[in-house]
Amino acid sequence: MERLALVAYSLLFYLAMPLVWLRLLWRGRRQPAYRQHLGERHALYPQALACRPRPLIWLHAVSLGETRAAAPLIDALLEAYPDHDLLLTHMTPTGREAGSELLSARPERLERLAQAYLPYDLPDACGRFLDHFRPRLGLLMETELWPNLIDAARRRRLPVALINGRMSARSARGYRRLSSLIQPALRSLSAVAAQTAADAERLQQLGARQPIVCGNLKFDVTPPADKLQLGARWRQAIGRRPVWVLASSRDGEEALLLDVLAAVAVADLLLVVVPRHPQRFAEVAALIAGRGLAFCRRSSAELPSRATQVWLGDSMGEMAAYYALADLTLIGGSLLPFGGQNLIEAAACGCPLLLGPHTFNFAQASEDAIACGAARRVLDAPQAALVVAELFAQPADLHAMHTAATAFSQAHRGATARTVALIEKLTVKVA
Repeated sequence: MERLALVAYSLLFYLAMPLVWLRLLWRGRRQPAYRQHLGERHALYPQALACRPRPLIWLHAVSLGETRAAAPLIDALLEAYPDHDLLLTHMTPTGREAGSELLSARPERLERLAQAYLPYDLPDACGRFLDHFRPRLGLLMETELWPNLIDAARRRRLPVALINGRMSARSARGYRRLSSLIQPALRSLSAVAAQTAADAERLQQLGARQPIVCGNLKFDVTPPADKLQLGARWRQAIGRRPVWVLASSRDGEEALLLDVLAAVAVADLLLVVVPRHPQRFAEVAALIAGRGLAFCRRSSAELPSRATQVWLGDSMGEMAAYYALADLTLIGGSLLPFGGQNLIEAAACGCPLLLGPHTFNFAQASEDAIACGAARRVLDAPQAALVVAELFAQPADLHAMHTAATAFSQAHRGATARTVALIEKLTVKVA
């Protein structure tokens, strides 16, 4: 039954490929980077990405968040395996761009680093990918459970581990409906490093063998010093006016906050809106303009004036700078049922947090942040407006949240060392 399920899944994927390509080209209209490196989507790589002379460790970080979380692990792996190269793969242009920034920031190790798109989960493409690069070890970040990829690795006796693994209750319910595909994939993994005990339990219930809790790698990411300095320069230029940031907002959330902005009883408040996806920058600018709000855009290199009500953060790779500027941040993806974006990066910058009702992507971290006083929960945009006014009226409470956020971030570090220890045991076992 498991083999029949995999064959049926593969046939459906092949049949869906025209729709997949249409979607890719459609997204390419708004984000041209989707039209680049198209051959790699089917494991057709340029000669420059030929097999390397040194043994290769392959790390897959699908998009922006996973790639940024991988930064401390990349350094740790290069240090622990000095005779190995490292291949970093992605599925989205934002992930690839973030990966390029990570690699270019390590010029002394650039010759040991390579980057590519992971192909679609088709049997022939997965086989070509593995045969081309011939990695000694594969590491999949968070929830990248691709049945054909894992099956191709199993048939080649390539050890593959799921690291920084997470599995929300919502995702687990969906995966149970695909148990004939997901169970053998999880069972084939050589190791599973889960973020929390709840993640480990759900992964085990789905088929993972003895998952180990290693913590969340995102806690080990250090905010870039140059971005923190940039945020400090923004703050100096803007002055003492209160700043509220909507960070990594998702479709529909900007409108909710813009509609309650006039009701926020905070004099001279500046709202900074930073959309999660760059292809939505123009759309969000139109939303702001349509409400008659005075605004400017980061991309115009124009800093907010005293008359500016909204600053649109239409830039990539500067989230830490926005957090350094902020007095208070509402984490995007949590007002509407997207599961919440990364609150850990904001806490690492010492930024007080507001979280909406939907934080299942960071369930444990969210509850821990609330419990220690680093974050407060709001049920909707009107309540967010009330809480923002309350906190700005009580500077001592806001400062206490700042202190708690920094302490929360520091207390949960160490996942990188635990993950590398697990990988080292795996490589010894395989050898």
